[in-house]
Amino acid sequence: MIEQVFKLTQGDEKVIEKVLMDENIHYMHMILKKGDSLPEHYSNAKGVYMTVVRGKLSIGLGEQETHEYEKGSMLKIPFKTKMNVRNLHEDVLELIVVKAPAPEK
Repeated sequence: MIEQVFKLTQGDEKVIEKVLMDENIHYMHMILKKGDSLPEHYSNAKGVYMTVVRGKLSIGLGEQETHEYEKGSMLKIPFKTKMNVRNLHEDVLELIVVKAPAPEK
């Protein structure tokens, strides 16, 4: 078999999984229930791409107020941007986060 296969967790329970982390790309999968959030942090890659797979993302970037994005939305977040990622809604939030190129160590 030439290809590598990676499986994403299925379900509604909170998950933050690092699916693929190599020198080219960081590919993460997240499931957040209502009230779940990530710790406030700064984007650490030149390209951070966040795709809403299901639910509604509530995110504060930099000093701007919180914006909301529904499933099917993809965000491109600039390097060194302060991020507050939360699920403020009843529906489960599922995200794919891609950092490309991968952050330097």
